[in-house]
Amino acid sequence: MRSAQSIFEDLGLCVRGAEIDVESLPFSASDITAGSESELQAVVIGDRNSVDLPLQIERSNYFANVSRHIAAGDTPRRVGAAIERYLNDNREQVWENSWARFSERLLSEFARQTFQDDLLADKRDHRRGLRADLGRFIVRERGETLMRVPVSYLLKLALAEVLGSQPNLPRAISATGVKLLGHFLNDNTSPETFSFYVTLLVPENGLGRELAREKAKRFLLSQLLLMYANRRLGLLDGGQRAMIYFAPHPPVRQKQLNDCISGAFYRELFMSPCLSGWDDGEAKHAYMSLCHQVLSRSQLNAVAKLREAGIVVNNLVVLPNLSNISLANNGSHVSLGSRKLTAAMREGHPSFGPVEEKLVGDLTIKIVEHFLPLFVGVYSAAPYRLDFADFHPEKVLGFLPHELDYTHLRMIWRRWRKKADLKIFGYAMTPCGPAWIDRLLSALFRLKGDWVADFRLLDYLVAVMSTESSPALDGSLGASERLKRDLADLGVFDTKMPLYLLYRLREFEVMGFTGFEGRYYSLFESLKEDVGRAVDLQALVTALAFKYQAQGKYAHADIPDNPFIESERRQIFFGAAIGVPTFFVRRDTTNRLLRAILSRTKRTRASRRYSGYLRVHNDDYRRALLQTLLEDGADLIEMFGLRETVDDLKSRLDDPANLSAAGKLTRGILEDTGLRSPMRMKAEEFNHQAERYYRDALRRRHTAEAFEFLIDDLRALEKRSARVDGAVRKALRDCLKGRDAAEMAERLRSRVVADEATEDELRSLINLTLLSVHLDLKASEKWIASQAGEISPERNRERNIDARVNALDPTPVY
Repeated sequence: MRSAQSIFEDLGLCVRGAEIDVESLPFSASDITAGSESELQAVVIGDRNSVDLPLQIERSNYFANVSRHIAAGDTPRRVGAAIERYLNDNREQVWENSWARFSERLLSEFARQTFQDDLLADKRDHRRGLRADLGRFIVRERGETLMRVPVSYLLKLALAEVLGSQPNLPRAISATGVKLLGHFLNDNTSPETFSFYVTLLVPENGLGRELAREKAKRFLLSQLLLMYANRRLGLLDGGQRAMIYFAPHPPVRQKQLNDCISGAFYRELFMSPCLSGWDDGEAKHAYMSLCHQVLSRSQLNAVAKLREAGIVVNNLVVLPNLSNISLANNGSHVSLGSRKLTAAMREGHPSFGPVEEKLVGDLTIKIVEHFLPLFVGVYSAAPYRLDFADFHPEKVLGFLPHELDYTHLRMIWRRWRKKADLKIFGYAMTPCGPAWIDRLLSALFRLKGDWVADFRLLDYLVAVMSTESSPALDGSLGASERLKRDLADLGVFDTKMPLYLLYRLREFEVMGFTGFEGRYYSLFESLKEDVGRAVDLQALVTALAFKYQAQGKYAHADIPDNPFIESERRQIFFGAAIGVPTFFVRRDTTNRLLRAILSRTKRTRASRRYSGYLRVHNDDYRRALLQTLLEDGADLIEMFGLRETVDDLKSRLDDPANLSAAGKLTRGILEDTGLRSPMRMKAEEFNHQAERYYRDALRRRHTAEAFEFLIDDLRALEKRSARVDGAVRKALRDCLKGRDAAEMAERLRSRVVADEATEDELRSLINLTLLSVHLDLKASEKWIASQAGEISPERNRERNIDARVNALDPTPVY
């Protein structure tokens, strides 16, 4: 196996010897690019007789069959009563992940045609006709044709309606709008959007701040489009108000519904039909159903592993539901790319092909994983309360049996129980099983359960563990496929699914660029303060991994590829999500990088409980990671201009209650309760309060922050309006009609944040936002064109967009 150092030398990307020219490295300040995906929570607010989800449940064959079986005495009454409670006991009238319904006659011709195109069975072959499930989306009620679509697709349809409802729309706006239609994905359960353009991360623009700006403006456009749809498409008149916002957890009420319905009916209600984003939407929908079935089976198989690990010691277990809801979680993914490595792959460089990409990429992932505890709870979080009754290991440990070695799993479980103080008269206690007994024990002995910083990372299969015979990250081609086959045989995974990892290689042959995707972000408390800093740190850690390889400091053999060593470093990450204070590492660990980091930790001592292990404090380990960055990455910090980011990280580590994402989010959740600790509330109350906070106060804050980015961009546009092309100047005149762009956005900000803007006001703001994105796109496309002599797919895409714009508005090009 070649060394990464020799690969870099052949590419001429760094000088030989101890002194490294960090500017020449991949992912350096002049080389790094970025993009992101955002998953959002969707709700429809309204009476049960007006909103689609309760109507679908009430009118379903499933509910009718359950009612019949109850009447015949074949099914316990509690099953029907639980569904009735879900339908009736909803004082806030919030229906998470409901679809929306509206009259077809309200659509413009362009929006109607967009919908017809997405109903094709295969968008590449119109001869196949329409989808077989067409009846799901078009229904007849009271003599009127109604359309019912997920909120994720409603966003795309709203953008098409904005474009189609404005005759003679300036091409700078219309062409941009058509380009962005494909960025609103109808995937999984939640609305998902991905970057409108490739972001070049440069120090003079604040590095990660550029990605935060794009992400914020994308969120703002999504908000404006949904508010516009509520008004333009008559949702408000029909008793429905659709909303989207950032929220990390599957909703409490959706979990409760999942507990009383079948997996097949859950998929019918909540799995996306995949109308937008794929040529064969039905095939993608079938794939998402497969993912749900596989993860449901996987969590059930985890119970057997808990028995093997000695955590479940008798047959008193609460079996997980056969329908797992973890796919309804929402996170953010941030991808970083390297211009140099991408160019080497594109040009067929003899020293850097798929073999070298995999070798270097796997080692980078292993190095970066050691630093991921710096992100968990610090920059993003998912605060969650667990009552004593939730502490059945087969429920609360979720997918961890598939992610950690049994030794580390037992250690984490013991530390977690100690943190949650699950003791009666000094004896460790976990729930017995029958709910009434668990409630009685909790009340008698004041067993309150626990609060965790990032439950999303525990409630979802974020990183599968390698097997002894098939390591995932050993640098060899085909390693992922071999591991997936092993895991499929064990009932943990499916070969059709991409391998779940915390930091995933983005391969050139699949993605068109070489880079890495960070999949460990949950919820950001601030788009302005948290997103940019997190991307700064991700860039720094990735660059450090490449510096280590260029120096020859760490090779694959220094971080051995076996499940125990893999689990040894990942246990620290999961422990940070839980908030356990310590973890344990073998004194003679063969992981050289981990040993180097531990040499910088304080308060490390030999464990009295585990012979041959060191006891390490999580907080000390994080500070040792910071010290490692300061010492080993000093030249990278200077190159990227990240002194403020490093200082900010230190402040967050020193004062997590006030400055970390977990601390800020928890404080926001508790603000309206008058309480200072989540442990003063019952778990269900806290988690419901968290959902209200995300839906109301945090959504308004994120919207207001996004407006700040837009207003700054509009001010910059007005200052250089004389230098922009004629199409943009005409678009500005048409949008503003003599008004000041930034002043108009500033004036309407409070109305949008309060959801009081009119249809016309929203349309004007959407046009302005599209115009701002148009300039961003032009800058990005200009940079892309300068990097490659020929980008035929992009040119073909431009021709397709021209055709759609001409269909939308056959007016002359300005």
